[in-house]
Amino acid sequence: MGRRRKNRTHLKGGVASNPGSAEGVPKSFVIKHGQVGSSLAQLVRDFRKVMEPNTASRLRERARNKLRDFLTMAPALGVTHLLAFTLTDIAPSFRIVRLSAGPTLSFRVERYSLMKDIINSSRRARSMSTVEYLSPPLLVLASFPPPSPTTPPHLTLLMKTFQSLFPPLAPQTLALSSARRVVLVHYNAERGTVDVRHYLITVRPYGVSKRIRRVLEGAAAAPRARSSSAAASASTSAHTHAHGLDLGNEKDVADFLLRRKGEPGPGSGDGYESAASSASSAAGDDADAISLADDYVGRNNRRGAKRAVKLDEIGPRMELRLIKVVEGVPGREGGVLYHEFVKKSKSEVQKQKAEHAAKERLRKQRREEQERNVQRKKAALDGKKKGEKAADGDEDEDASENDEDAEEDEEMASAGEDYTDEGEGDDGMGEWDDDEMISEDEGSAREENGSESAEEVPRPPPKKLKTKSKW
Repeated sequence: MGRRRKNRTHLKGGVASNPGSAEGVPKSFVIKHGQVGSSLAQLVRDFRKVMEPNTASRLRERARNKLRDFLTMAPALGVTHLLAFTLTDIAPSFRIVRLSAGPTLSFRVERYSLMKDIINSSRRARSMSTVEYLSPPLLVLASFPPPSPTTPPHLTLLMKTFQSLFPPLAPQTLALSSARRVVLVHYNAERGTVDVRHYLITVRPYGVSKRIRRVLEGAAAAPRARSSSAAASASTSAHTHAHGLDLGNEKDVADFLLRRKGEPGPGSGDGYESAASSASSAAGDDADAISLADDYVGRNNRRGAKRAVKLDEIGPRMELRLIKVVEGVPGREGGVLYHEFVKKSKSEVQKQKAEHAAKERLRKQRREEQERNVQRKKAALDGKKKGEKAADGDEDEDASENDEDAEEDEEMASAGEDYTDEGEGDDGMGEWDDDEMISEDEGSAREENGSESAEEVPRPPPKKLKTKSKW
């Protein structure tokens, strides 16, 4: 019995529950182009997690792969965006290519931080699972100028480009439990840069002090504490253990829960909050509190419950500067719509447009000529095939005619033999003598007998054999 082979039957995110929901959803390739270091390669892997689940998370680039290979393969797979990282002499570069007609936005990566850097530097590290990446993140655009006649056109294009990277948000049909992550794109007008942040949505009890929350979340925090990194264990307070809350130094649980505000606990590094922080955490902030519209992930996060929503940054983090916006895609660039450092006059812009239009006409002319050549060669090949088929058919017909003629000749030969035999039997006069005289009565009688015999056995005219030799 052969070995059973298991195929992949599980799809990502909402596609598994609703297969038709993937129609019209933007998909992306996140690749590295050229020779890059290990840090930039890790940034590519981290940014693929940001674009999950509508990206090729297991895509492997080879050294011989060119950017043209991805541009050729992407439309067949339904990919709408190509995000390429490369390393230049000045700084890392990041390009967003809208397939299949453009435009192409080129950025310079001023600064960036990896996911591991963000987690190691955070005070409370969270262990990420694959559940958070089963649904696309929510996009938040901040500090972008509203579209108006006075707004620079490249900023409007920049905002729409980031909007097209992620699926559109539909609050009426969005499941609350699928909102797990947030991507923040913030425009810094002073520096002229764009900051990209990646956050995880966390829901916590509202109106509960930090001490009581530690008791309530102790069991839930234990698995995360066991799988947390070394930075998380270093930032753990003196009264928390790797497996949950440690009350070994307390005489009673009331000493931990009912200690007066500002009163120090056992040990110098107690890690408890001050009076102000305790009061604020107990009372809560009305701006952070919401009533859940539906059930959410986590303990006791039921519909209608009042919870505080917070964002924990999980990385990566990038600061981008827009350098250039070009029509078309790499290899088929058009006019330059915007450049950070090069400014051209109106006459230069018109001249550049004319040059690009001439190049486009030449490219179109060559494409049409190539299509005509292909059609001509195809028609010639079809005609050649039809001629060969017709020649084969004529040869078959000639062979069949030769067979029929041979059969007819055989029949004629057999009929002639029968006729000669009958004539010899009826005569009985011996051989013909030229000197013998024949009277009129005998001649007429013989003519009549000859006509009667001719009428009785007609002799068909002989046919010539048709022969055709093949060389």
